Amino acid sequence: MESLLSLAFDNLSSYDGIKIKRGLKQVEGLLAQICLSSPSSSSSSSRQSTTNSLGIQSQESPTKSPRKALADLPSDPAFREFFKLQDGFEWNIAQRLLPTLDWLVARGGDGQYDLLIVNALDLIQGVLLLHPPSKVLFSRTMHMNLLLDLIEPVNCPAVQSATIITLVVALLDSPQNTRVFERLDGLLTITSLFKDPDTVREVKFRLTEFLYFYLTPETPSIPKASSSSQQSNGLLQRSPSKLVKAFGGGGGRERSVSESNGTVLSVETKKHYVDRYLPGVVDLLVKDLDTYKPFGGILS
Repeated sequence: MESLLSLAFDNLSSYDGIKIKRGLKQVEGLLAQICLSSPSSSSSSSRQSTTNSLGIQSQESPTKSPRKALADLPSDPAFREFFKLQDGFEWNIAQRLLPTLDWLVARGGDGQYDLLIVNALDLIQGVLLLHPPSKVLFSRTMHMNLLLDLIEPVNCPAVQSATIITLVVALLDSPQNTRVFERLDGLLTITSLFKDPDTVREVKFRLTEFLYFYLTPETPSIPKASSSSQQSNGLLQRSPSKLVKAFGGGGGRERSVSESNGTVLSVETKKHYVDRYLPGVVDLLVKDLDTYKPFGGILS
């Protein structure tokens, strides 16, 4: 698995659009095999099937395998190996995707890299869901700023929508990241786009989903014991997700943020924050949240 990641990382850091596209496909293939391959297969066979799916000559599609249930992942040797690698600095996928995303944004002012930007955002979502400790990367100002810049009206609707979903994943079960988002005027960015008459319907729908999510009760993160494989500033920490419990264990914005301690805020406090920018709307949002239970009610 390390050799596959090494090959993908080389392509992602190449600063060449074609190679970056190849690197994104390689990461996608790896994640697909982890999620789709049979949980009963051995670690070696899982790695071999991954190698075949990422080989230049192979045309095998990972979608032919049945999708695993979440409960199956912790018992799968390939997933356990993947999770262990992601705990370290050297093989952390999210940390490699973020500089690539930043490069694509800086070079793609004319929209030529929009599809690659969306692909990179989709992969970041997947990595954060499979490895929740990687969310701590978005406690850094530069990485949160990058997402907020991608929500701005200058970006195409597809990029905006993908970024909003990525932002939800980055903030889920992570009060520390949410406090960074707030201090970088993230709510102002979200609500300004929501009020903009030129914002397309699809993006407004995603913005409404984000506001629903933001107004749900917060769950404090569970810190992970430090180890020599992690960064000195505590790069990776665990959040209370099912996967983790199973193991026991820059844009053009000028913003600044002080050190966040991950304080959990009440729904009432967050309602007050939203009401600053959308007066008279927050009560309707909370009423809908209580009545219709968006996200299947799992966040209520």
